[in-house]
Amino acid sequence: MTAYINVATIAYETAAEAVRLTLSIGAERGLNLCATVVDPGLNLVAFGRADGMTAHSVETSKRKANTAASTRKPSADMPGELAPAMENGTGTLLTRIPGGVPLVFDGVVVGGLGVAGGPPAQDAEVAAAVLEALGGKAL
Repeated sequence: MTAYINVATIAYETAAEAVRLTLSIGAERGLNLCATVVDPGLNLVAFGRADGMTAHSVETSKRKANTAASTRKPSADMPGELAPAMENGTGTLLTRIPGGVPLVFDGVVVGGLGVAGGPPAQDAEVAAAVLEALGGKAL
């Protein structure tokens, strides 16, 4: 029996860069966004928001990041029939709103990124662009 396991987690420097890239790419696209980065245990690693963004988007970005980190899939990939049970069963910790992506480097999930503040489809595009800019890959 193994007494413990090692869990890979995103480094703060990379998480902070993900936030910076989200705000920068969002601004280039005319979007006031926020970004949340969590580790695989759903612990907050980094967060940032653009001036003028909507207040409720802060919470939405956290839920997107949590979903991506815990399911290892983009938040938009949650099946529609599962969404109400998933959201209710986790006390709204998770969501199926597009804009969350798992942070994957060398095939290892090290956390999740949640982008919010724009239309969900654009949030998802920005999240994918950030992952690519960081050198990460989708599973």
